[in-house]
Amino acid sequence: MRDPSSLPRWTRHFVYRSERLRTTWRFRVGLVALLLISMWLTEDWWSVAIERSLACEANGAPSDAILIENFANEYLLFERATMLQRTGLADRVIVPVKADKNTLEPDPVALGTAKLMAEIARLEAMEIVPVLEVEPISLNAARDILRFVQSQRIRSVTVVSPNLRSRRSALVYEATLGRAGITILCDPVPTQRAWTLTWHGIESVAEQWLKLQYYRLYVVPFASAPSST
Repeated sequence: MRDPSSLPRWTRHFVYRSERLRTTWRFRVGLVALLLISMWLTEDWWSVAIERSLACEANGAPSDAILIENFANEYLLFERATMLQRTGLADRVIVPVKADKNTLEPDPVALGTAKLMAEIARLEAMEIVPVLEVEPISLNAARDILRFVQSQRIRSVTVVSPNLRSRRSALVYEATLGRAGITILCDPVPTQRAWTLTWHGIESVAEQWLKLQYYRLYVVPFASAPSST
């Protein structure tokens, strides 16, 4: 094969000569191993940092009502609400429940599940608020809750939410209830422990992080204009 450097000048428009350095497979394997070991050794630091970025800051101040974020049927939220109620943080407990799209009444299965968890947690009287699950679900559910809260003249709410989605929850309620002059307090509840040990846990955290960015960058700035009540 003819050496490209000896070809006529006009051939530079079609071919050229270059030299490249490539890493060996040993270096690539070693680099991956080094990264994995570094992540393992620093897990206690970066896992806590990720959790803090997704969780809101807890506030133990009294409020008019406790709001359980009952979107994923998390029993620990009802248990936490019972404890807050017994310590005198608030007497009233609001539980949003999926609404039937045709009747706008609470879905029987969703209502029965909420009542069962409240009974097991020994939660005293709770107030059911039917919410339509329309995208973006958290925002539209917050608007339904806002109408109820305003009708009841509630001026402050403590949101009991799973810790890994609690920052997003606080963001949504501040953009709806907060804009209406209602004080939003937050109580994040650890519902998922040792999430770094399973792929499901890592996937769940990654999903919550992406949803937080979606709500922070798009939903709250562009889709949360106050609705007529």
